Amino acid sequence: MAEQGQGEGRPRPRRRRSWLGFALRWAFILGVWATVAVLGLVAWYAYDLPDTRNLAGVERRPSVTMLAADGTVLATFGDIHGEAVQLRDLPGFVPAALLATEDRRFYQHFGVDLLGVARAIYQNLRAGRVVEGGSTITQQLAKNLFLTADRTTRRKVQEALLALWLERRFTKDEILAIYLNRVYFGAGTYGIDAAARRYFGKPATRVGLYEAAVLAGLPKAPSRLNPLRDPDLAADRAGEVLDNMVEAGFLSRNEAEAAKTNRTELARIAGPSQGNRYFADWALEQVAGYVGQATSDLVVATTFQPRLQALAEAAVGAALAAEGPKLAAGQGALVAMAPDGGVQAMVGGRDYAESQFNRASQAMRQPGSAFKPFVWLAALETGWRPESPIVDQPVRIRNWSPRNFNGRYLGEISLAQALAQSVNTVSVQLVQRIGVDRVIQTAHRMGVTSELGRDASLALGTSELTPVELAGALAPLANDGNGAIPYAIREIRDRSGRILYRRTGTGPGRVVAPEIAGEMNRMLAGTIETGTARAANIGRPAAGKTGTTQDYRDAWFAGWTPDLVAVVWVGNDDGRPMKGVTGGSLPAGIWRRFMQEAVKGTPPRPFPSYAPAPVVVAAPPPGMAGEDRRGGWFGELFSSRPAPLAPPPAARAGGAPQYFRQDDGKSGN
Repeated sequence: MAEQGQGEGRPRPRRRRSWLGFALRWAFILGVWATVAVLGLVAWYAYDLPDTRNLAGVERRPSVTMLAADGTVLATFGDIHGEAVQLRDLPGFVPAALLATEDRRFYQHFGVDLLGVARAIYQNLRAGRVVEGGSTITQQLAKNLFLTADRTTRRKVQEALLALWLERRFTKDEILAIYLNRVYFGAGTYGIDAAARRYFGKPATRVGLYEAAVLAGLPKAPSRLNPLRDPDLAADRAGEVLDNMVEAGFLSRNEAEAAKTNRTELARIAGPSQGNRYFADWALEQVAGYVGQATSDLVVATTFQPRLQALAEAAVGAALAAEGPKLAAGQGALVAMAPDGGVQAMVGGRDYAESQFNRASQAMRQPGSAFKPFVWLAALETGWRPESPIVDQPVRIRNWSPRNFNGRYLGEISLAQALAQSVNTVSVQLVQRIGVDRVIQTAHRMGVTSELGRDASLALGTSELTPVELAGALAPLANDGNGAIPYAIREIRDRSGRILYRRTGTGPGRVVAPEIAGEMNRMLAGTIETGTARAANIGRPAAGKTGTTQDYRDAWFAGWTPDLVAVVWVGNDDGRPMKGVTGGSLPAGIWRRFMQEAVKGTPPRPFPSYAPAPVVVAAPPPGMAGEDRRGGWFGELFSSRPAPLAPPPAARAGGAPQYFRQDDGKSGN
């Protein structure tokens, strides 16, 4: 019985072995199916992987590098690539800084760092937010070369697959070199060499330890951390990189602390101010018109003067900060150009980061009385003289009764006095007498390109134009009567130095007779000396005109010396009225502050003085009644115009014209 009992107990171990076999069998089956599922998932995500055969030919946008007149970099557009570098050519601390910050186990993992992923998951769970990433340098390279920045499971799986392919295809040093040559470092730069040249003015092979730390800190957030945008933030990040190098054993603590003393060097990286971008954007629009659609990198030499730009920004910014709030003046613009039309400074608004709308080149606003020089110019060309008398009196045209700014009338005054005091009624009378078509033709000939209203209100500047357009149209008065088309580009080259475009010629040629330009300058100098723009007096020969529109919505001052033309506009984007701002107040003050510094160091020059041409009144040929016959080109310039009313004879006491009467009161703006 005992033997039988022992025999009956033997099957139990066999049952245990059967349960173990059962578990192993099902584990194997589940493992097989899990493997199939994983392989299927990998195949699914790998199905639309990008073509890796085109690694060497990754497409990029051609870059445009704009240079100021002094050769400094004004702005860059597109993708900027430097020279390809090899690890052996770089200082050892360059790759060390990158590895210490981005991927310390780079030479130990196979493209995907499982320990790094686990560490990142732990740190993120512990912090309750994403504080650390688990992507390796190889994965980052895969994303930058082949994928988008989308945060999706598909992208992460494809990133890992491509990282494995890169590790199989290249050595570790080759992967690191490709990364350094292709990753984005901010400010439009791709590759460490382009970044080193952009930020430090030297190739990557010559950067120092602190500069290497700055560069290694950029891939995390290149747009936010680049030293041109925020030197302090870039310096903080460089300090973190140096600390990482100490932790990783690449540096001693003393070496890191010594390198951090170079933080002040970042303050010297004077990147282009945001305000420069108004000019740069305007100039960029002109590039295609000269060389067509860019297919290679371009270097564009411009007329931009950094010193004048800084002065312009300071003048506009200070005035708006000090006076803008109490005067309800929210925006301003300033454009300064050489008399030949080369734009040297452009302020398109008070803050480019806040608004990229360029009020200097894009805002169509009524110029008000700043348009009157074209009316007076047309009058002179039809026989009127600066000393010709005209009566300032009430005027009525149908249901419209234009008034002077202060509501007063001066009676009989000279034409020059009327312009200096910006008398509205005289401007309207002149348009009536010489004809609105003649005024429109004169304005267009001078350089106004906008459509002008064909009615008497044109005399008061009711047709809209831009500040840069007005500056270009008045520049001939500072340019001896020669036309000036506003331009920004002097030369365009490709990256090899081949010239694709170079500005030649002098513009449209003569658009107004020198003696007429001289008379206009003498009259408009009176605007500054005794008229509505006394706040613009800079103590040297200058001429200009104020302008204010209805309800103080726009205020202008356009002024020039023989060397520089500048137009200032102040107003609000939504057209809200300002509080009593006239062209002779805030804009004239901005112009004076800018001009006084702009011309400092240059000797004062008078405007050319020409003897007035004699007026010959002769019977005109049929179809040209009242045509001016003072010179051959005058007769050819106009083909069909309203007949001018002959002005009264000019009184020239002592041979010198008496333009202004000092006892007259102000009657316009």
